Amino acid sequence: MLHSTTVTFLNQLSANNNKPWFDAHRDEYAAAKEDFELLISEIISGLAETEPMFKEQKAKDCIFRIFRDVRFSKDKTPYKANFGAFFSKGGRKFPGAGYYLHLEPGGKSFTGGGLWMPEAPLLKAVRQEVDYNFEEFSKITGDKKFKKIFGSVAGERLKTLPAGYKEDNPAIEYLKLKSFTVMHHQDDEEMISKTFVKKTLEVFGTMRPFIDFLNRAIL
Repeated sequence: MLHSTTVTFLNQLSANNNKPWFDAHRDEYAAAKEDFELLISEIISGLAETEPMFKEQKAKDCIFRIFRDVRFSKDKTPYKANFGAFFSKGGRKFPGAGYYLHLEPGGKSFTGGGLWMPEAPLLKAVRQEVDYNFEEFSKITGDKKFKKIFGSVAGERLKTLPAGYKEDNPAIEYLKLKSFTVMHHQDDEEMISKTFVKKTLEVFGTMRPFIDFLNRAIL
């Protein structure tokens, strides 16, 4: 369960995204960070009950730094106004598909996952997997519960046909994707709810066949 003080910290950081303010509130940041780490540890423990690969994973392996890399960005604010974590075989640095948790006040929190902007060889492999096993992929993404929670698979699309595929391919709209991701939005009240971890694990559980399908293509 996430404490309300963590949400308060993120709200205040969003309104005061500068180094002097952050330096003056490092104690609040440390407390919020620890709170989030405990939440992530609890989620990892839940995932490990059905996916053994998570048994040895630590929260620090999954959590993204709050400090932004502003070298090549027009947005020069130094900090992220959110906490995020990626759960996968190799933690946040794993190039394949996984589960993602994004906590950001103001109705911007979500539970999601998939494969985001993979390198060309990985993307090619996933497209081939979707093409060869489109019936299975359609069954996963067309599942009633899957559609209720996530809607449809999202991602930036090519404006032209991907190399090697024709317009009449039944999977062409998926084959044009450059990312394969799904998302389930959560409101601020859910973030601090006692059932948050349980609901997050249920969402991840519904997502698992999708994640497994994507990783099967590249592992």
